Amino acid sequence: MTLYLQNAQYIDSQTLQVSSTHLAVEVGATGGVKLIDVIPPTDERKDGDRVIDCKGRFVTRSFACGHHHIYSALCRGMPAPPQIPTNFPEVLEYVWWRVDARLDKDMVEASALAAALQMARRGVTFCIDHHASPMHVEGSLETVASAFEKCGIGHLMCHESSDRNGAELAEKSLAEHDSYLASGRPGLIGLHASFTVGDDLFEKSVNLAKKYNTGLHVHVAEDIADEVHCEKTYNKRVAERLRDLGGLESSKTILGHCVHCNDRERKIIADSPVWVVSNVESNQNNNVGLTDYDWLDNIMLGTDGMHNDMLRSAKAHHLVCSTTGGIGYDEVYRRFRNVHTYLGQFEGVGDDLNNLVILDYDTPTEVSDENFYGHFLFGLEALHVNTVIAQGRVIIEERKSTLVDEEEVLSHAQEQGKRLWAKLSE
Repeated sequence: MTLYLQNAQYIDSQTLQVSSTHLAVEVGATGGVKLIDVIPPTDERKDGDRVIDCKGRFVTRSFACGHHHIYSALCRGMPAPPQIPTNFPEVLEYVWWRVDARLDKDMVEASALAAALQMARRGVTFCIDHHASPMHVEGSLETVASAFEKCGIGHLMCHESSDRNGAELAEKSLAEHDSYLASGRPGLIGLHASFTVGDDLFEKSVNLAKKYNTGLHVHVAEDIADEVHCEKTYNKRVAERLRDLGGLESSKTILGHCVHCNDRERKIIADSPVWVVSNVESNQNNNVGLTDYDWLDNIMLGTDGMHNDMLRSAKAHHLVCSTTGGIGYDEVYRRFRNVHTYLGQFEGVGDDLNNLVILDYDTPTEVSDENFYGHFLFGLEALHVNTVIAQGRVIIEERKSTLVDEEEVLSHAQEQGKRLWAKLSE
């Protein structure tokens, strides 16, 4: 089966060259895209082949999220916490740890479906998620993965292991990782952060990652409290602790945030093969501080559960890091697209070139390879996403899902959101 895109203005995601062309899009997890001069006539096409007339619209590679928390999807408008947080540890204690401790299977599924649908409608076809539901551990990763697939979203999952809820739940989280990865699913080994993870859990997580030839996904120095705890407890900084425990050895490992790393830690991380993911909007929202990321090459962008829009994340990263680091438009775009380089380490996960967006971009100025960065940062918005193709399959057409009943998904999410809010109010 082949999907043909007729009359497209194709923007190559690497060279940025704009071509007036037709496209042949292969279906499958490892499919590609070919620029062709002529669409085959009807009698030469195979059963299942389809032609979409792009009518001169722009077409380019779709987007991917390097760090998400989809379990936050039901939290918009939720009840206020019992106490107003005055620092980041209190934000966790009074807000997020109260939320994740109340999630059950139905809430997790509703969160995943709602987040996946909203990502798809914003042109995001792949998500690296960091999931937390300490009271619903067993089977939770499969619940999220299946919900993502119903909406057509590719995924790389992990469960947030932590000692904050006791040794028994920490072991359950490790077992969930083991079971999920043993089933053949791609994934990472999730850890919360240094200040809630003891040496034993960390070492077991490193060993489990090695067993499945994968990496860790852990929050690092998001707030200064993480560094203060590490120095007081272990007499070293967080990056030093991760290095000493074997946590910086895999190029598949993701470190979230790294806001408060000092120069020594930056060198340790930059000299390792790991990746760092920036989430500047979340950092601002939680008032933990801002930083530059000019000290490493392996940097990509996420949302940290704030929203599902990677174009928005790129614009926010530009506004912050043009001040903290003085980066140019080209570097913002490189960081935005780096998630594809990272995902290239995982064979067959479904983030190849046959993931595309058709953009109804009503620009008053021309688009070329020379000025694309300006359009990327100051023109393109999620509202321009008209049609989305994931692994060669149309998952959003004319801004509507082709796979799920949107009203049903959102109605279910609202129902489960009310259940969650009621638990938060008890």
